[in-house]
Amino acid sequence: MRFVNTIRVLTIMAAMLSGMAWPGAASAQVAVEFSVGFAPPELPVYEQPICPGEGYIWTPGYWAWDDDDQDYYWVPGTWVEAPQVGYLWTPGYWGWGGDAYVFHVGYWGPVVGFYGGVDYGYGYIGHGYYGGRWEGEHFHYKPRGQQRKCDGNSQRI
Repeated sequence: MRFVNTIRVLTIMAAMLSGMAWPGAASAQVAVEFSVGFAPPELPVYEQPICPGEGYIWTPGYWAWDDDDQDYYWVPGTWVEAPQVGYLWTPGYWGWGGDAYVFHVGYWGPVVGFYGGVDYGYGYIGHGYYGGRWEGEHFHYKPRGQQRKCDGNSQRI
């Protein structure tokens, strides 16, 4: 059933992206929350793949919930083109909601919002985003304090 949940998440992300793709168009935030009685596992340690090209921003992996298996499963991080110049990704996160863990979905916007204090790495240290910046219409990726060029062929230090 992981496939169905992955499709559900991709559908939500597509709806969010389509609503933000046209400047001047009205858009709404899509917020679907899931609640679970026990915490997700620790985040795994993984290597970030090479950036595929200019304008891509890293969206970190996260634990998703599978209703059929009644367990968490890992959704790996991926490089995504920003839906518009100047937008950054706020990762989703699991947080305690009083009687269950609740998943708060990630979203695109002009600033990085709250993402539960989770240290996802690669620029997402628990608050804000330190993995790069927009300069005009170009995004400059900068992981772990070192400037790298994201051109699709390599990440040069």
